[in-house]
Amino acid sequence: MGKRQKKSLVDRFLGYVERIGNLLPHPATLFAGFALLVVIASWVASLFDISVIHPGTGEVITPVNLVSKEGLDLILSKMVTNFTDFAPLGTVLVSLLGIGVAEGSGLIAAILRKIVLASPKKLLTFVIVFAGILSNTASEVGYVLLVPLAAVIFQAAGRHPIAGLAAAFAGVSGGYSANLLLGTIDPLLAGLSEEAARILDPSYVVNPASNYYFMVISTFVIAALGTWVTEKIVIPRLGVYEGEEEAMEIEQLNATEKKGLRYALIASLLFTAFIAGGLIPVDGYLRGDDGAILRSPFMSGIVAFIFLGAAVAGIAYGIGAKTVKNDVDVMNGMSKSMETLGSYIVLVFFAAQFVAYFNWTNLGLIFAVQGAEVLQSSGLGPIPLMLSFVVVSAIINLVMGSASAKWAIMAPIFIPMFMLLGYSPELVQVAYRVGDSVTNIISPMMSYFALIVAFMQRYDKNAGIGTIVSSMLPYTVIFFIGWSILLMIWIWLGLPIGPGAQLHVEL
Repeated sequence: MGKRQKKSLVDRFLGYVERIGNLLPHPATLFAGFALLVVIASWVASLFDISVIHPGTGEVITPVNLVSKEGLDLILSKMVTNFTDFAPLGTVLVSLLGIGVAEGSGLIAAILRKIVLASPKKLLTFVIVFAGILSNTASEVGYVLLVPLAAVIFQAAGRHPIAGLAAAFAGVSGGYSANLLLGTIDPLLAGLSEEAARILDPSYVVNPASNYYFMVISTFVIAALGTWVTEKIVIPRLGVYEGEEEAMEIEQLNATEKKGLRYALIASLLFTAFIAGGLIPVDGYLRGDDGAILRSPFMSGIVAFIFLGAAVAGIAYGIGAKTVKNDVDVMNGMSKSMETLGSYIVLVFFAAQFVAYFNWTNLGLIFAVQGAEVLQSSGLGPIPLMLSFVVVSAIINLVMGSASAKWAIMAPIFIPMFMLLGYSPELVQVAYRVGDSVTNIISPMMSYFALIVAFMQRYDKNAGIGTIVSSMLPYTVIFFIGWSILLMIWIWLGLPIGPGAQLHVEL
């Protein structure tokens, strides 16, 4: 036998992370276990003289024991409503119904092809990264469509296909939280943040657009950084492609697809006019009773507008492109989007029980008050605190891939803790999203990581985890630095991070 090649530090580190990650059970099982641990912890905590003063009401807060007759009654009688009343469930289901129509009709795929094919060669890399970020609106379509398409486009342009694949993957996954449009992740995270904020303030509302301003600017920052990394680091390192895969020609949109896009554009403009008609006049039908926009039917109905906008555009495209012939095709598109949510609904059931138990026991509030006292005594300002939280989120993402599963665990602890220090749930959510995104592209726990390996092996038969990590690690480092700097500037300037979402909160 020949001498075994020594593995690099990155390979050894990722192998360790992969082994640890593979030891973890299914996320739903994790939440079931956490719920059980909360019940046991409530009993243990009740045995000791633990109490804190509620910072808002001055009330003495003590642990509530769920290992009791009253606790058992709560667990059994509230099991169904814990699930059905869980804030993220309805918002995600409704959003995906509309996006399912747009995806099923072929609208999203046609838009991506149009954007990429119409771009000048000099802007090709930027457009691919940018399109990858935008594709997050429609969940997995970026992974399954744009990533392999970008490799084909780069090879057709005489460039290394893996560089195109890396650029698209960086946009789709590394820029996961940035976008110009609201997607399914926005209402999902907002719902979890709202549940966590209500541990302290039962009336607190986190709207799905609460991070919108920051994420719009982030879209251009990440697209520019991804372009720079691709051109200056990845392409020079890869050199000239010498593999066996032959260049393919990407088909231009045909006449019916172009007609479909025209129909979708007209429908979208009419829908936008309807929204503008309700918002521009002082007494518009989408404004609040006092004429306000932040507390209005428009802001509270963001999820409905995501559903209606995507559905209207998708149906219009389908009629023009003849991919939607009747109501059955529309319903099939919705049904297909729901088919992918089976495991998510199972996860939500157990996550909802965990969050409810955590709230009932008062443990989250007690941890938050005590943790806030420790952080307050540390003397750290908002920028060091938020950057530390970004790092924590990025590290946890290496061993737990699901953004919603991580936030369901972290939000009930960190949001109340930072709220007690005067920082808004929206700001904490932004810091989480930055950390969660930057390590996606090097995390074997990311659900589409294996698919990216398969795509890369088309051009490099020996490609594996180490190949992907060595290609994507520069994006992670640069995205982390660039996004952290943007967050620091944002906090320093005191800018709102979304409509009605300030950096600070008063209890």
